[in-house]
Amino acid sequence: MESRYLYLLRFILILTDLILINFCFFLGFYLTNKYYRVIDLSMYRDNVVVCNLIWIICTSIVRMYSGNTLHKIEAIFKTTWRGVALHICFFLAYMFFTNMLNFPKAFFVLFYFLTILSFILSRFTGTAFQNLLNDNFELRKSVAVIGMNNGGLHLAEYLSNQSTINFRGFLEEETAMVNERGELILSSSTQQLKKAVSSGINELYVCVDTNKMDDLKELISEGEKHCVRLNFVPNFTDFQQDFKFDKRGNFMVLSARNEPLESIDNRFRKRAFDIIVSALVILFVLSWLYPILALIIKLQSPGPIIFKQLRSGRDNTPFWCYKFRSMRMNDGNGHRQASRNDDRVTSIGRFMRKTSLDEFPQFFNVLLGHMSIIGPRPHMLSHTEQYRVIIDKYMIRQFLKPGISGWAQVSGFRGETKDAKLMEMRVEHDIWYMENWSLMLDIRIIFLTVINIFKGEEQAY
Repeated sequence: MESRYLYLLRFILILTDLILINFCFFLGFYLTNKYYRVIDLSMYRDNVVVCNLIWIICTSIVRMYSGNTLHKIEAIFKTTWRGVALHICFFLAYMFFTNMLNFPKAFFVLFYFLTILSFILSRFTGTAFQNLLNDNFELRKSVAVIGMNNGGLHLAEYLSNQSTINFRGFLEEETAMVNERGELILSSSTQQLKKAVSSGINELYVCVDTNKMDDLKELISEGEKHCVRLNFVPNFTDFQQDFKFDKRGNFMVLSARNEPLESIDNRFRKRAFDIIVSALVILFVLSWLYPILALIIKLQSPGPIIFKQLRSGRDNTPFWCYKFRSMRMNDGNGHRQASRNDDRVTSIGRFMRKTSLDEFPQFFNVLLGHMSIIGPRPHMLSHTEQYRVIIDKYMIRQFLKPGISGWAQVSGFRGETKDAKLMEMRVEHDIWYMENWSLMLDIRIIFLTVINIFKGEEQAY
């Protein structure tokens, strides 16, 4: 929804903000120099450049001049104060690391007092001037909506809150009318376009119900005849989930879910991260931890050091999942979940489970590509078959590689799940992770996992 009005607003804001920052910096320097002590002019010249660079960085971080911010006056005010607060932190940090804290404290107080005061006056003056222009000249784009359905109502609410748009309301799709012969006729959406033109509306948003897609061709034709821009917004409000649009060739493809890891770039980044971290853990931790735990496991109970079990992987493909054996050998190991005070668990096994050391061989699974460091926890095949029947959307989590730890686990949904409601919450967290993945989210989950290990988890047994 870029317009000349929005472009002009962005340009004016950027220019006036830079002028204000430099004016306040100069005035703070001048007043400090006059009433407190002399500041070397070279110190002013060196730091005014840094001050401007920091301001540019801060406004970029808070996205002060982005289209989404400029559409709402409240957003402009919020990002302004965040930008100023960040500037204070970054500028003081710069002074600290460059050993320039001998800069007069009076300058900082004056500079930021003047900056805050100037921005308050600037934003309120700008808002008043904007309202004056809108009331007398109406520079904003006049838009209306066709389609008074759930999606249309939500769209209308969004448009009416945009300060750079003049939302004029709805155009009725069908209106009952009587002609000169007394016959009842229906006025179609295309006839309403003519009324829109005469009312000064130059852009329409058409919220289309899925059963009315055939009407689009006629609407496009009529809109182009009357020089009205049409934007089509499919009405998927009732589905209550985030769709993703993509263009492949001449086809517009609508995906049921947004999956960042369907991007080959993101998959490459996640895989590279998995290989590097798992290789480091195997080299620097498992190289000495494995022989120590292997000896203790063997001394406490006969059997293999590594316990392997078929579990559900990506796309529901089974794989052998490795763990340090924490239980005595018994017939139920492959089918029964561990429970509190489980008599099968050895003393070293109880310690390993409490500290998650039993999961460390899964770094080999990560290196082999069966698992990822972060992802939904892999379940036994029998549990997958059980939960896919009783829990809605359970199999969505199988779109991802399973992980050693996951968003559900650090959110408190770890361990035995007797209650189906708890499993539903775990699945909800796994789906949220899938739809919101980022490398920083993986790193955050790793840190939370390490904290939980040292803190001790109630559900780890």
